[in-house]
Amino acid sequence: MTDAFRHYDPPSVGDHLRNAQGMTRALMLEIIDKACRRFPSLGQSERTGRLMRLIDAEAWTDAALALMELELPLWHVRRIAYDEGEWHCALSRERELPDWLDAAVEGCHGDLAIALMAAFVEVKALAAESSRPSVPTVPPAPDPLVEAAACENFS
Repeated sequence: MTDAFRHYDPPSVGDHLRNAQGMTRALMLEIIDKACRRFPSLGQSERTGRLMRLIDAEAWTDAALALMELELPLWHVRRIAYDEGEWHCALSRERELPDWLDAAVEGCHGDLAIALMAAFVEVKALAAESSRPSVPTVPPAPDPLVEAAACENFS
């Protein structure tokens, strides 16, 4: 894993989201602290300033969408639905595909902002699990105790 994700613990962040009654400033800042790589590196740019103003104003849904736009530029909201007291939010990289072909990541909760953040945390967990180097790996060095022997008969 990369250094940025060493302190990232998806189950604990996911548990905090599932157990939360509603979004709070502390919870949003915890998600930013534990799951976001781009936010700290951007410093005080216009986008991070806007996000902080949304958090200060307690505009949780707008803040969640702004954070997703900042941290997951290739992902888009595919679906937001309210069913039987819960919000269901799906994020996708290919939202133009039919549902049955798309590998969307979904989050659900009674609070819309938390449902959005649950899907966001799931995507970040997938990214942390699948982070691989861009170059192929080298096979390990041969064992010095094993010696290759030729068994061919050339006669």
